Amino acid sequence: MLRPATDEDREPVRIWRNHPDVRAVSLTQHEIGAAEHAAWWQRVAADPTRTVLIYERGGIPAGVVSLWDIDWDAGSLWWGYYLDNAGLSARGELLPAWIQIQRDALRYVDALRDGERAITVMEAEVLDANEAVRSFNKRQGFADIETYDREIDGRTVLVHHVRRTRPAPITQPAPTTQSAQPEEK
Repeated sequence: MLRPATDEDREPVRIWRNHPDVRAVSLTQHEIGAAEHAAWWQRVAADPTRTVLIYERGGIPAGVVSLWDIDWDAGSLWWGYYLDNAGLSARGELLPAWIQIQRDALRYVDALRDGERAITVMEAEVLDANEAVRSFNKRQGFADIETYDREIDGRTVLVHHVRRTRPAPITQPAPTTQSAQPEEK
Protein backbone atom coordinates (compact mmCIF):
# COMPACT_ATOMS: atom_id res chain seq x y z
CA MET A 1 0.00 0.00 0.00
CA LEU A 2 1.17 3.53 -0.78
CA ARG A 3 0.30 6.61 1.24
CA PRO A 4 1.49 10.22 1.17
CA ALA A 5 4.67 10.81 3.18
CA THR A 6 4.40 12.83 6.37
CA ASP A 7 7.05 14.66 8.38
CA GLU A 8 7.28 11.60 10.67
CA ASP A 9 8.64 9.68 7.66
CA ARG A 10 11.53 12.06 7.02
CA GLU A 11 14.18 10.33 9.13
CA PRO A 12 13.24 6.74 8.20
CA VAL A 13 13.42 7.72 4.50
CA ARG A 14 16.96 9.06 5.04
CA ILE A 15 18.00 5.89 6.90
CA TRP A 16 16.62 3.69 4.12
CA ARG A 17 18.35 5.80 1.45
CA ASN A 18 21.69 5.53 3.28
CA HIS A 19 21.66 1.72 3.39
CA PRO A 20 24.81 0.55 1.51
CA ASP A 21 22.80 -1.61 -0.92
CA VAL A 22 20.50 1.29 -1.79
CA ARG A 23 23.38 3.74 -2.21
CA ALA A 24 25.19 1.26 -4.48
CA VAL A 25 22.40 1.45 -7.09
CA SER A 26 21.58 5.16 -6.69
CA LEU A 27 22.58 8.02 -8.97
CA THR A 28 24.09 9.77 -5.95
CA GLN A 29 25.94 7.36 -3.71
CA HIS A 30 27.26 9.46 -0.85
CA GLU A 31 25.76 9.13 2.60
CA ILE A 32 23.14 11.81 3.05
CA GLY A 33 23.40 13.83 6.25
CA ALA A 34 20.48 15.10 8.30
CA ALA A 35 20.82 18.73 7.13
CA GLU A 36 21.04 17.79 3.44
CA HIS A 37 18.02 15.50 3.77
CA ALA A 38 15.98 18.11 5.68
CA ALA A 39 16.65 20.67 2.93
CA TRP A 40 15.61 18.16 0.24
CA TRP A 41 12.45 17.25 2.21
CA GLN A 42 11.50 20.92 2.51
CA ARG A 43 12.04 21.53 -1.25
CA VAL A 44 9.93 18.50 -2.15
CA ALA A 45 7.09 19.56 0.17
CA ALA A 46 6.94 22.96 -1.53
CA ASP A 47 7.12 21.65 -5.12
CA PRO A 48 3.77 20.85 -6.77
CA THR A 49 5.54 18.77 -9.43
CA ARG A 50 6.81 16.30 -6.82
CA THR A 51 5.20 13.66 -4.65
CA VAL A 52 6.74 11.36 -2.06
CA LEU A 53 4.82 8.24 -1.10
CA ILE A 54 5.51 5.71 1.62
CA TYR A 55 5.14 2.02 0.88
CA GLU A 56 3.70 0.06 3.79
CA ARG A 57 3.95 -3.70 4.10
CA GLY A 58 1.75 -5.27 6.74
CA GLY A 59 1.04 -1.80 8.16
CA ILE A 60 4.77 -1.08 8.63
CA PRO A 61 6.51 1.69 6.65
CA ALA A 62 8.94 -0.18 4.40
CA GLY A 63 9.89 1.94 1.38
CA VAL A 64 9.55 5.17 -0.53
CA VAL A 65 8.35 6.07 -4.02
CA SER A 66 9.38 9.46 -5.40
CA LEU A 67 7.58 11.07 -8.33
CA TRP A 68 8.99 14.24 -9.83
CA ASP A 69 8.73 16.47 -12.88
CA ILE A 70 5.02 15.67 -12.89
CA ASP A 71 3.80 17.37 -16.07
CA TRP A 72 0.05 17.10 -16.53
CA ASP A 73 0.12 18.79 -19.95
CA ALA A 74 2.63 16.23 -21.27
CA GLY A 75 1.12 13.38 -19.24
CA SER A 76 4.53 12.40 -17.91
CA LEU A 77 6.64 12.08 -14.79
CA TRP A 78 9.93 10.68 -13.53
CA TRP A 79 10.07 8.20 -10.69
CA GLY A 80 12.26 6.13 -8.44
CA TYR A 81 11.93 3.97 -5.36
CA TYR A 82 13.85 2.17 -2.65
CA LEU A 83 13.08 0.02 0.34
CA ASP A 84 13.92 -0.39 3.99
CA ASN A 85 16.45 -3.09 3.07
CA ALA A 86 17.52 -3.72 6.67
CA GLY A 87 14.03 -4.08 8.13
CA LEU A 88 12.61 -6.11 5.26
CA SER A 89 15.64 -8.42 5.17
CA ALA A 90 15.30 -9.05 8.92
CA ARG A 91 11.67 -10.06 8.34
CA GLY A 92 12.50 -12.17 5.26
CA GLU A 93 10.32 -9.91 3.09
CA LEU A 94 12.78 -8.03 0.88
CA LEU A 95 12.07 -9.80 -2.43
CA PRO A 96 8.26 -9.76 -2.21
CA ALA A 97 8.35 -6.13 -1.05
CA TRP A 98 10.61 -5.20 -3.96
CA ILE A 99 8.11 -6.69 -6.41
CA GLN A 100 5.08 -5.18 -4.65
CA ILE A 101 6.39 -1.61 -4.32
CA GLN A 102 6.87 -1.37 -8.07
CA ARG A 103 3.45 -2.85 -8.81
CA ASP A 104 1.81 -0.51 -6.29
CA ALA A 105 3.62 2.48 -7.82
CA LEU A 106 2.48 1.59 -11.34
CA ARG A 107 -1.13 1.22 -10.17
CA TYR A 108 -0.89 4.52 -8.29
CA VAL A 109 0.44 6.39 -11.32
CA ASP A 110 -2.07 4.74 -13.66
CA ALA A 111 -4.88 6.01 -11.44
CA LEU A 112 -3.57 9.61 -11.16
CA ARG A 113 -5.89 12.22 -12.64
CA ASP A 114 -5.97 15.98 -12.86
CA GLY A 115 -9.44 16.56 -14.16
CA GLU A 116 -9.47 14.75 -17.50
CA ARG A 117 -5.66 14.56 -17.70
CA ALA A 118 -3.75 11.37 -16.89
CA ILE A 119 -0.13 10.30 -16.68
CA THR A 120 0.71 8.04 -19.60
CA VAL A 121 4.52 8.21 -19.57
CA MET A 122 6.80 7.16 -16.69
CA GLU A 123 10.52 7.84 -17.02
CA ALA A 124 13.39 6.55 -14.89
CA GLU A 125 17.13 6.10 -14.82
CA VAL A 126 18.65 2.77 -13.81
CA LEU A 127 22.31 1.90 -13.39
CA ASP A 128 23.57 -0.75 -15.79
CA ALA A 129 24.80 -2.80 -12.83
CA ASN A 130 21.27 -2.95 -11.40
CA GLU A 131 20.30 -5.90 -13.59
CA ALA A 132 17.48 -7.10 -11.34
CA VAL A 133 15.59 -3.79 -11.60
CA ARG A 134 16.30 -3.50 -15.31
CA SER A 135 14.85 -6.98 -15.85
CA PHE A 136 11.81 -6.31 -13.69
CA ASN A 137 11.24 -2.96 -15.44
CA LYS A 138 11.15 -4.77 -18.77
CA ARG A 139 8.50 -7.20 -17.47
CA GLN A 140 6.45 -4.19 -16.32
CA GLY A 141 6.48 -2.61 -19.79
CA PHE A 142 9.48 -0.27 -19.52
CA ALA A 143 11.69 0.04 -22.58
CA ASP A 144 15.27 1.26 -22.84
CA ILE A 145 15.26 4.68 -24.51
CA GLU A 146 18.98 5.39 -24.37
CA THR A 147 22.12 4.64 -22.41
CA TYR A 148 24.76 7.14 -21.42
CA ASP A 149 27.74 7.53 -19.15
CA ARG A 150 27.35 9.50 -15.96
CA GLU A 151 29.97 10.53 -13.42
CA ILE A 152 29.01 9.13 -10.00
CA ASP A 153 31.41 9.68 -7.11
CA GLY A 154 34.42 9.94 -9.40
CA ARG A 155 33.53 6.87 -11.50
CA THR A 156 32.02 6.68 -14.96
CA VAL A 157 28.87 4.57 -14.78
CA LEU A 158 26.56 3.40 -17.56
CA VAL A 159 22.97 4.56 -16.99
CA HIS A 160 19.82 3.39 -18.78
CA HIS A 161 17.01 5.86 -19.42
CA VAL A 162 13.83 3.74 -19.40
CA ARG A 163 10.26 4.66 -20.23
CA ARG A 164 6.86 3.09 -19.80
CA THR A 165 4.18 4.43 -22.12
CA ARG A 166 0.58 3.42 -21.99
CA PRO A 167 -2.32 4.64 -24.09
CA ALA A 168 -4.24 7.59 -22.75
CA PRO A 169 -7.40 6.46 -21.02
CA ILE A 170 -10.51 6.82 -23.12
CA THR A 171 -12.90 9.21 -21.52
CA GLN A 172 -16.48 8.27 -22.10
CA PRO A 173 -19.14 10.91 -22.03
CA ALA A 174 -21.31 10.59 -18.99
CA PRO A 175 -24.43 8.64 -19.81
CA THR A 176 -27.57 10.67 -19.96
CA THR A 177 -30.39 9.49 -17.80
CA GLN A 178 -34.01 10.39 -17.91
CA SER A 179 -35.39 11.29 -14.58
CA ALA A 180 -37.84 8.74 -13.34
CA GLN A 181 -41.29 10.15 -12.93
CA PRO A 182 -43.56 8.66 -10.33
CA GLU A 183 -46.43 6.75 -11.78
CA GLU A 184 -49.80 8.32 -11.44
CA LYS A 185 -52.34 6.27 -9.57
